[in-house]
Amino acid sequence: MSTPIIAIDGPAGSGKSTVARALAHALGWSFLDTGAMYRAVTCEALARGLDVHDHEALAQLAAHIRINTLPRVSVDGRDVEDDLRSDAVNAAVSVVAANPKVRETMVGRQREFAALQEHGTVVEGRDITTVVFPNATLKVFLTASLEERARRRDDESEHSVARRDEADYSRSASPLRQADDALVLDTTGRTIDDVVGEIIQCLKNTDS
Repeated sequence: MSTPIIAIDGPAGSGKSTVARALAHALGWSFLDTGAMYRAVTCEALARGLDVHDHEALAQLAAHIRINTLPRVSVDGRDVEDDLRSDAVNAAVSVVAANPKVRETMVGRQREFAALQEHGTVVEGRDITTVVFPNATLKVFLTASLEERARRRDDESEHSVARRDEADYSRSASPLRQADDALVLDTTGRTIDDVVGEIIQCLKNTDS
């Protein structure tokens, strides 16, 4: 890899997005929220009235829409940030994310994004350390208790988060799993600064 990459995996509500954003800011690196990309595809599919179980229709949609994740998530220039965590998207995103052709398109875009960054990239998602960037400079797997993760995602119940876990761990296309060489951090009860600090220290140890 021409530029360093910190890849952060973990289940829903483990703190991936919050920690990754703070880490990227602390390092002065770029940040990529891959989960937002799948939510954007889901949001656009629902807006167009597509059946999210129609694999080919979703694959075609993913291949042809333009997704930007910063500063706010947009699809073909239309801001969808406020719709990403609606009940409808929450219910359908796991189906969309399990579509192999959708994942193939998104993974290609994620790798392209990282390759274009000048300093480094912090990337977070659910298959980042095992599929998208298996040779990342540093791999991190965040965990937290189910109760803590549901509390953080106040738009979802424990049942909804547990259902997402089951879908993510059991899907046939790029299931969520912990990379053997990942730094595993339980974020339950910890501050963002504390977690970010530990990751930066681990990065320094990796570089030394």
